[in-house]
Amino acid sequence: MEFFFRKYESWVLGRPSIVLVILALILGFFSWNAANFRLDASADSLLLDDDEDLKIFRELSERFDSQDFLVVAFSPKKDVFNSSSLEIIESLARELDLVDGIESVASILDAPLLSQAESITELAGGYKTLRDKDIDKDEAREELTSSPIFSELAISVDGKITALQLNLKPDSEIDLILTEKNDLKRKIRLGQDVPKNMKYLEELSDKYENLKAINDSKRHEIIKSVREILSQYSHNGELILGGVSMIADDMITFIRHDLVVFGSSVLLFLIIMLFIFFGSFSWVILPLGSCLYSGIVMIGLLGFLSWEVTVISSNFIALMLILTMSMNIHLIVRFRQLSVDFSNTPYNELVYMTMRRMFWPCLYTALTTILAFGSLVFSSIKPVIDFGWMMSIGLTVTFLASFLFFPTLLLLMKKPVLKNTKSSTIKFTKYLANLTSNNGAIVILVSISLALLAIVGITRIEVENSFINYFKKDTEIYQGLKLIDSSLGGTTPLDVLLTFDSSPGQNLSEIDESDDELMMLFDSVSEGEKSDYWFTLEKIKTIADAHELISKQNGVGQVLSLASIIEVGERVSKSSFDTFELSILYNRIPQELKKNLLDPYLSIEDDQARIRVRVRDSIDNLRRDDLIKDIRIGLIEEIGLDESSFQLSGLLVLYNNMLQSLFKSQILSLGFVMFGVAIMLMLLFKSWKLALIGLLPNLLAAMTLLGLMGWMRISLDMMTITIASITLGIAIDNSIHYIYRFRDEFRKSKGYSETLYYCHSNIGRAIFYTTITIIVGFSILLLSNFVPTVIFGLLTALGMAIALLASLTLLPKLILIIKPFD
Repeated sequence: MEFFFRKYESWVLGRPSIVLVILALILGFFSWNAANFRLDASADSLLLDDDEDLKIFRELSERFDSQDFLVVAFSPKKDVFNSSSLEIIESLARELDLVDGIESVASILDAPLLSQAESITELAGGYKTLRDKDIDKDEAREELTSSPIFSELAISVDGKITALQLNLKPDSEIDLILTEKNDLKRKIRLGQDVPKNMKYLEELSDKYENLKAINDSKRHEIIKSVREILSQYSHNGELILGGVSMIADDMITFIRHDLVVFGSSVLLFLIIMLFIFFGSFSWVILPLGSCLYSGIVMIGLLGFLSWEVTVISSNFIALMLILTMSMNIHLIVRFRQLSVDFSNTPYNELVYMTMRRMFWPCLYTALTTILAFGSLVFSSIKPVIDFGWMMSIGLTVTFLASFLFFPTLLLLMKKPVLKNTKSSTIKFTKYLANLTSNNGAIVILVSISLALLAIVGITRIEVENSFINYFKKDTEIYQGLKLIDSSLGGTTPLDVLLTFDSSPGQNLSEIDESDDELMMLFDSVSEGEKSDYWFTLEKIKTIADAHELISKQNGVGQVLSLASIIEVGERVSKSSFDTFELSILYNRIPQELKKNLLDPYLSIEDDQARIRVRVRDSIDNLRRDDLIKDIRIGLIEEIGLDESSFQLSGLLVLYNNMLQSLFKSQILSLGFVMFGVAIMLMLLFKSWKLALIGLLPNLLAAMTLLGLMGWMRISLDMMTITIASITLGIAIDNSIHYIYRFRDEFRKSKGYSETLYYCHSNIGRAIFYTTITIIVGFSILLLSNFVPTVIFGLLTALGMAIALLASLTLLPKLILIIKPFD
């Protein structure tokens, strides 16, 4: 390593102007690529990576032609069925239909009033709606609010809220590319022509990202136009916009907001803190320049790699600024101390001495923090994995900038004014030194108590949480989801797909020719089609029984299936609706009605029936995993279905898979960090005793956070699973710096107590400064509109506060007890 330090001294510190020019060129390159910096808030970014259920979900959506749409919930000031309210709905739907990008608008005015048909023949020939003049509105209200199809879909049960569905024009090219991408991924996993498929997948991915960016921009303009129209009708009642596309678009707005607010707030805070700590403008410019350099390079690198930032990784800039500043503060404090201890040493020699003495502790603190963020790759959740890689690369940039940009700029600056360099302990660290030295038993007792409480709390941790509660209550996302969840049948979709044998049922040639009405319909139906014999009593009973079983489950809102259509048909015919009548109607029903009422629930060619379920996500006692298991068990044990004859899919299944993976991700990531940190400490200090001493205080901080989450019933989510590992990885920096300095100073003083007080007055001060910087920096995340980010910031700040106390009490106390130095 001596050769490395000599080259570093001659090539970097010996030629600061040349190094600065090279760094400026690098900065220019990445600044240029920063224009390609992208955000992603699609539903796929919140799902498990390579989830098999995701593949099934996409196949199901394609088979049953699921279309992306927006929902407008309207609560008029007057009764929904009042003529003026219906005119407002008509006018609103007409204006929304003119928005470029909206294919069609469906409202309560388009709902077929099936019960007002006098016979099955009339229903097959056409149907009435609220647009017809001779409609009995009271009867229409009764039918629609109690309809198995339209109640809690087009109108609430109490008839006070109605919904308009804005069907968006699909982008067939994106859909085709996405299907092809998924097929290529499957072939690669199976080992089929991997090099060729990997190259083609990379080309498709680039094309997909470009098209997706264009499509996202179009969707943003659609949503913007819809909101402008809704604002013009706001005086007529309450209007709330909802839908997956709206949520994704608003989340991108949240990400932009968080990037700007976090970055600017942290930057302002760092300027203030640096001036308070060091009282000199020079010591503000120097580390601030290093932070900005690291941040811009990282943004440009993400743009260069076309690596999209999600709501999970939106705080990476703030974290990079905080961690870069933390490392720079340690360098500044060490430089200032060496300037006092070696006051007659030449300036450039002081800079070299600082960088050399801080190289190993900074390297290992960077590696342990990289290890913490790198552990997130054990998660199966794509945005969490991306966040881990982003921060790992970002910390590498931070370390390089701190040991290239920082000393180069320091050498080129005039010698900074060295104020407040006297090694006097600040009151806080002096108090902790006295507590540790004189009342160590209290420190140990409190630590053991915290550990026991943490262990009990960890056993109480849950993964159940509501997607609605990811957003603050004043956001339109929360209000829209809450309204739809409570009044319009639920928010989270679940699909139950039933697959039947392909054996034929009753043939149309076996009809009773004495039934004139059916014979008249039969004459207009072509024979020989699969739909002529597909409907059987056994299939209808299976669908109806499954429908009833699912509707009785806790948390289930609206349930729609072929059984819903049959129930409506029986109301029309005022008698049991047999399979022959259903076969006739399927072939004779108007195409528009068939498309809306039957096609979403039947795929006769594939011998499949679909039950569409919406779950009320905001119910406090909802247990998603239990709900899915109960439905699965009920279909097998109560309905008598074979496990291979049905499939559960939909966002509820995908979201639950993500939640259930959190426990495994938490255990793997924390275990990896603990093992990795222990190895790092062994390599650095070459002592298992020092590795144990350095690990325990920070492990206590991480465990205390997890225990607190259990006691406070804070569920694990995409952000909170990262807290323990990140806290341990960042907080271990304090232990490394403290033990490293304690070992060096002990060689001089040969006394444990004397070294403790000296370290608290020097490295203890640097630890205090950096930890306060990190605590306040993470606290800035409370400004986010994304609740998991708020909780992440709050708990991580709390964890760093606990780690600070443990590093300056429990850590030195363990050193005093074990006495690891000769």
